[in-house]
Amino acid sequence: MKSDVVKKGVARSPHRSLLKALGLTEREIQAPFIGVVGSFNELVPGHVHLKTIIDSVKSGIRMGGGVPFEFSTIAVCDGL
Repeated sequence: MKSDVVKKGVARSPHRSLLKALGLTEREIQAPFIGVVGSFNELVPGHVHLKTIIDSVKSGIRMGGGVPFEFSTIAVCDGL
């Protein structure tokens, strides 16, 4: 799997230590990593609901045996 690039082998020991510092277990480190991008924020009214959707997506990833990593992108509002 693609996420093995950052977690397999001796050269990736520092990477695994950072993953463990995040609280990941050995089982989670062996699972596929899946990025979840969202534009939720508390400033753009039309994006406030996105946190609920993002949390549901992350829950589905966990149920499927993966490990989600959430990160943000910009949010644009024509009204602000």
